[in-house]
Order: sequence, then structure tokens, then C-alpha cells
Amino acid sequence: MSRIAETFARLRGEGRVALMPYLTVGFPERESTLDLVPALEAAGASLFELGMPFSDPLADGATIQRATQRALENGINLVACIETVSALRERGVQAPLLLMGYYNPLIRYGVARACADLAAAGGDGWIIPDMPPEESAELHAASEAHGLDLIMFVAPTTPDERIAEIAAKASGFIYVVSLTGITGARASLSANLGAVLERVRKFSDLPLVVGFGISSAAHVAEVARIADGAIVGSALIAHMEHLPAADLVSGTTAFVTNLLGDSAAAPSSV
Repeated sequence: MSRIAETFARLRGEGRVALMPYLTVGFPERESTLDLVPALEAAGASLFELGMPFSDPLADGATIQRATQRALENGINLVACIETVSALRERGVQAPLLLMGYYNPLIRYGVARACADLAAAGGDGWIIPDMPPEESAELHAASEAHGLDLIMFVAPTTPDERIAEIAAKASGFIYVVSLTGITGARASLSANLGAVLERVRKFSDLPLVVGFGISSAAHVAEVARIADGAIVGSALIAHMEHLPAADLVSGTTAFVTNLLGDSAAAPSSV
């Protein structure tokens, strides 16, 4: 059983939803991630989506684009991201660590090499938003060979036959995009999110984790009633942008603690 599967099994047994913060590696400073992840794990975060900076982040809104640019200016690349995963394991982090980013850097680095190096560093998988199932064979095979999970996306507009195809290739969990469009904080979640989750569950028993637009404790509590996990990215990054350097870790931790609130109940349909 993978570290991701073990985490969701444990949380389900405890009746808790998974909170998965998104952090851009190397933002706001090159070493910031090394301090943030252990603190957020101690505050109750269950998994981590670690963003690999890329010059053309086509799925991301302005907030994460700014963080990505700052990380690039700080010299962060794929090698640095993998080294960050290794350093976090050396610091005692136990939570699953997934690298999120775009496929081009992996192709340039070498897909098999990237999977071998991420696995050796203690990473758990990839989240690649610009890789459709039709083009996933090489990464799927290399990930499987090295014990990594490959996270696939489902959107509200995805038809059932496409969901079935995606579910057949997914492992770890399925990333359910809560709305159409790019990442960014939203005032409310989609009214049809529950229906989207019900459609996905017809084709997969994997945990369903909701991302895009989750911005508050109320959103996390809403997701907790119908899904297995919630990803919070843009709202967290936007909060971090306004924190003084001396308060970065404490202020980010307080934000995550507030997000968790009372949303400990597992989804009733799981």
C-alpha cells in the first residue's frame, strides 16, 4: 500500500477529511518550503502538493503565477524540487509529498530519470495538469515502476466515458476540479460539485480530492461532507504574500489551522 493510500485509509478510519495545502517550492524564499511543510504537517495537513515552477503555468491564475515567478527568480527548477522532497524527509516529514507541475520539464529531464530520482528522494507521485490520458503512457509506466502514484484530473465538463478512461489510469486519488477555469480563490464552490463527485464514484473507488477555488474553512467543511480531501492553493499563497518574513511560518500555520476548523467528518457516501 502506498503512503497516499495509507493516509486516506487512516483518515477514513478516524472520520477525518484530508487537507492538502499547495505550496510553490521556493516561495517566497528559496528555503521557505523546508520550514513550512513540517509546521503545516504538525498543524494537521495530511498531504502536500508541492508546485514545480514553470515559465508557462497555463492552469494557474495570477496568484500562483506570481509565486511561480518568484520561485524561478530564486533559482528553483525540477532538480531543486526533488532535492526539497529529500530534505523534507530528512527533517522527519511523514505526510505524502507530491510534485505538481507541467510536463515539459519532466520530458527535458527525462521521464524515467525523474521518476527514479523522485522515488529515491522519498516522493509519492506526480500531479501534471497538462498531460491528457492519451499522452500518459510513458509517465504512467515509469511512475508505476518506481512506486509513484500518478494523479489524474476530472472536471465538471468531463463526460462519463472520459471519466471511465481517466479512472482506469489513475492511482493514489482523483483530483476533482471544482469548477471550469484556472486556479484562484472563489467566494463559493460550484453548486453541482456533489453531482460531479457522484458521477466519478461510478467509475472509481479511489479517494476523491477537490481543488480549485477552495478558500475558507466553510469551503473545506462543505467538501468534507461529500469528498475525501480538499486542496487549498491560491488562498493560501495569497495569505502568505502579505505575511512579514518573521511571521511566515506562524501566519501560514494559523491559516491552515483555521481552514481545518471543525471539518473532521468523513464524507457520508464513502
